[in-house]
Amino acid sequence: MIRRSLLAFILSATPALAQTGTAEAGGYIDYLFDNTFPPAGENLYDHLLQARLNTKWYPLESLSGVLEIRTRLFYGTLVRETPGFADQLKHNAGLGNLGVTLWNRGEGVGYAEIDRCFLNWNPEHLQVTLGRQRVAWGTNLVWNPVDLFNPLSILDFDYIERPAADAARVQYYTGEVSKIEVALKPGSNETSRIVAAQWTTNSWNYDFHLLAGVRGDSWCAGGAWAGDISGGGFRGELLASEIPAELRTDASTMFSGAISGDYTFPTSLYVHAEILYNSQGVRNNAASARPRALALGLLSPARWSLYEELSYDISPLLRGSIFFIHNPDDLSLVAVPSLTWSVVTNLDAMLLVMSFHGAGGTEYGKLGTALFARCKWSF
Repeated sequence: MIRRSLLAFILSATPALAQTGTAEAGGYIDYLFDNTFPPAGENLYDHLLQARLNTKWYPLESLSGVLEIRTRLFYGTLVRETPGFADQLKHNAGLGNLGVTLWNRGEGVGYAEIDRCFLNWNPEHLQVTLGRQRVAWGTNLVWNPVDLFNPLSILDFDYIERPAADAARVQYYTGEVSKIEVALKPGSNETSRIVAAQWTTNSWNYDFHLLAGVRGDSWCAGGAWAGDISGGGFRGELLASEIPAELRTDASTMFSGAISGDYTFPTSLYVHAEILYNSQGVRNNAASARPRALALGLLSPARWSLYEELSYDISPLLRGSIFFIHNPDDLSLVAVPSLTWSVVTNLDAMLLVMSFHGAGGTEYGKLGTALFARCKWSF
């Protein structure tokens, strides 16, 4: 009841804030249709209508507040055939979820949540952020082993903001291109608690990051870099972590690393490649290894993963792209071609396909093909 009342109050108060002159508001509304073709059985169809409202409040020159609300309306086969579908939408950012189920019946589910809610204090050389926020660590564009708080999945293409964490974050700028950062995610239990620090500096036109911390009861340490070679982006990340005692098999420490390179040609052709390594990843039966990989915080259950992307501006308003993710050990892969069309100002349309290939038990095998069509209006 408290969460329902809080959400109703925020929804009614936000438009008023935008009119005071000390606040701003924006967001988007998008409709997503997908048709999934599984290897066996009937085709699945689903509809998603999503609205996002982003607000910022500036009570003082050095103090700001952010509130972002995400509302999703689902209808289709997936809702009907997935037991507890509405419960799976709840996101525990560390101290619980701030969402409410608007309705749940038949093939339809409505869910609204506070996706961001934080205060940002920014006096000279210091930035303190407290609340539900995105703590984004890492330099790569696809896989971020050093992102302890909110590792992302590129296949979740319709959630560009990425999940938030309930955290306290302090950044102290020691120079124009250097800083010391400390972040704390309390968590609702000991295993989800994260405390970490990061030092960022710049040398030889490269950004370097060194970090260390504790996830649950396990230590972790690593680093990252970002720069360029002959005009092309060159990035990398490496993380060493202690394996929790209950998940150990043949080692007490695991290593994850990723290297990324990308380049844009004068013709607008964009190429991008990444490689990911997990010392605790498996070479066979990757599908069955997913639960352990999730518990370890791995970005993939596989030992090795490869990513390749090509994008090109077909016209000033139409862009084509395709990327592949390979598992070189079990020879499975997912291919994702897409077309994005800028219809008019603030209105975009997209057509995207996810096609999974591989034998049963492999990482991407027996998952079928899905077709997505999306229309998005930003305001």
